[in-house]
Amino acid sequence: MSKHNFSIEFFPPKTAEGTEKLRATRARLAELAPKYFSVTFGAGGSTQQGTRDTVLEIIGEGHDAAPHLSCIGSSRASLRAILEDYRAQGIKRLVALRGDLPSGYGAMDQASSEFRHANELVEFVRAETGDWFHIEVAAYPEMHPQARSPQDDVQNFARKVKAGANSAITQYFYNADAYFRFVDDAAKLGATVPVIAGIMPITNYTQLMRFSDMCGTEIPRWIRLKLASYGDDTESIRAFGQDVVTQLCQRLLAGGAPGLHFYSLNQAGPTEAIWQQLVK
Repeated sequence: MSKHNFSIEFFPPKTAEGTEKLRATRARLAELAPKYFSVTFGAGGSTQQGTRDTVLEIIGEGHDAAPHLSCIGSSRASLRAILEDYRAQGIKRLVALRGDLPSGYGAMDQASSEFRHANELVEFVRAETGDWFHIEVAAYPEMHPQARSPQDDVQNFARKVKAGANSAITQYFYNADAYFRFVDDAAKLGATVPVIAGIMPITNYTQLMRFSDMCGTEIPRWIRLKLASYGDDTESIRAFGQDVVTQLCQRLLAGGAPGLHFYSLNQAGPTEAIWQQLVK
């Protein structure tokens, strides 16, 4: 796996207990030697300070870390200040996103925002900082839920690459064919940067369905029915989920995916279990 780009995502904890739990999780996952950890933040920058604090703590522990940066609801001045701060802290990698719309954020708010799309954010980061940052952007093998069509979606992705993105991380998915088709379609538009496959371990059926409904990820019918059949049997759900996701990872890597980005949900066990199966 050393030739692959392997990374893990966290969200910034909101409580002292959550901070301690994440430290313990991170200590375990750091033993897997990921290339970097990424740290998300909420709609409208609601946890931006938490993102910064978590990233700096990770760097202080001797690991590479990438803060998420969102442009919706942000001004050029505020983003410029964030970029200057990140540079001063020696941060070299960013995950640049449009970001989710904050609650109550309407069409008029979006129209008046200084940034409306992620490619504009990438252009801004490049204009302000040159090649200082390695910029990751998002990719959607099964189409962004707000895109007009798959063709429009892959064209949006190509615009982000043209604006200066170095690589991409996909939304999670469970259909490897969707990933390979997306990469092929993007390449036809000249977007040939590495597209890292986003991986969501399966540990909780209800939670997975809720996440997937929000982000537009399809849960294949056979997986859905199998998970539903286990009811409250969490051990069977975890075992089946680990098997399904490990096989997905194996197929992706065998088919040429340059790496995997695990959505850990601040838990060590599920990512560890899949990783250990992959390196056998």
